[in-house]
Amino acid sequence: MSTPKGLQANVLGTFDSIVMAVAGSAPAYSLAATTAVLVGTVGFAAPASLLYCAIPMFGIAWAFNYLGRLDINAGASYSWVARALHPSLGFLSGWALVVSATIFMVAGSLPAGSMTLSLFAPDLAENTALATVVGAMWFLVMLVVVLKGARLTVHAQLIMSGIELLILLAFAVAALFHDNAVQHFSWSWLGFSHFDGVQGFAAGALIAAFYYWGWDVTSNLSEETRNSRKTSGLAGVVGLAVVFVLFEVFTISVNLLLTAEEIEANSANVLALLGERLWPGWGGKLLIVAVMLSTIATLETTLIQVTRSLFAMGRDRTMPAALGASHPRYRTPWVALVVVGAVALGLFVASNALGSVGDILESAVAAIGLQIAVYYGLSGVAVVVAYRKVLLKTPANFIFGGLWPLTGALFLFWVFVESLGALDATATWIGIGGLAVGLVPMFVYRQSPYYCPDRLDAAKTERIKQEYEGLEPVSASSADNTIATDF
Repeated sequence: MSTPKGLQANVLGTFDSIVMAVAGSAPAYSLAATTAVLVGTVGFAAPASLLYCAIPMFGIAWAFNYLGRLDINAGASYSWVARALHPSLGFLSGWALVVSATIFMVAGSLPAGSMTLSLFAPDLAENTALATVVGAMWFLVMLVVVLKGARLTVHAQLIMSGIELLILLAFAVAALFHDNAVQHFSWSWLGFSHFDGVQGFAAGALIAAFYYWGWDVTSNLSEETRNSRKTSGLAGVVGLAVVFVLFEVFTISVNLLLTAEEIEANSANVLALLGERLWPGWGGKLLIVAVMLSTIATLETTLIQVTRSLFAMGRDRTMPAALGASHPRYRTPWVALVVVGAVALGLFVASNALGSVGDILESAVAAIGLQIAVYYGLSGVAVVVAYRKVLLKTPANFIFGGLWPLTGALFLFWVFVESLGALDATATWIGIGGLAVGLVPMFVYRQSPYYCPDRLDAAKTERIKQEYEGLEPVSASSADNTIATDF
């Protein structure tokens, strides 16, 4: 009997996928690690940045939803952009995710270490070296969990994200009814008056994109999801809606209850300060627990995204073929996990040269924002091209498969360009330099069949589906070298 290749199919259901989408965006972590950066950039306009970035972001979520109906692939945008636009753009799209996720291993692990120290040794929480060691330990634990397979992964997420969301919801309600505000609520916080011009608006949107990033892990898990043509994309949209509400409530609460000086002084974890203000004594500690669980949970989902993307690249021979190997027992991309683990541990050591936890986070968030804009934006254009022949067939196709994704893509490309002039040298070099490195494997593996793809065409897919109604497409687990793809 031959050893099965590929990933384990039909492991995750709809609820599992929604949990993964929420965990991917890491609401508590994003609020704790990024609020100080966002407020420092746009001030009282932080809620507006999240609102105006959410509108195009939902367009991208719908793009992933519609593209996932045509092509089930662990590489997601890496495959879709290649087949709808151009293989080189597809590779850069996948590479942008790989680079941003790898950078996040540092941006996510450091707060995990810092939060753990805050619970047990508060005086050591700002010790970057010690936070790096503890964060690296959490990272290695998540590496083992991801290696064991999607089922164990989602069980871990149900526990971590469940506790996190219960804590956040309790404090969200408490914040809305708290009467010890330092500022009165103003509708202007959701308008444009607090932005420092167009460039200030773009800088805020770039940071807000980092808040939302991660819901698309459901698409990278599509080969392991039941009925994934419908489930994966829908779960991403629902997960994005959940975190949007949480982000808005907590960001408005920060404006209401904390001063700019307090936010700046507690930049590594604004959420703990907010919790202490709402419930002196226990509030801060509970929200530290939420942030720690959220950070560990999103490390897990980010590992899934980067390793599934590298798995798809290795399978397509656009990166070393060994990356496309799956573990004979767990059916997970174990070689990709080992490579990512080694690179991330090296980055943990190098990151200490950048300074404090807060400094590292600020540069990483901006750099990741640039890469997010690239691969989300390309996906938004790809869905319009893939559905171009059927866009006018139904209002839903026109809005969710055309107008909204295209608007989101153009917005993200504009944010990318506008933000370049406002970023510091470190963030720019990490963001642009990381993308440029992708040109090397693109040149080395240019003979791969990936660079001569079958075009992604919704009209053709619909016609073939009607001809073979009732038949399931071949899945990655049913043949040695077959990948789950279009009809």
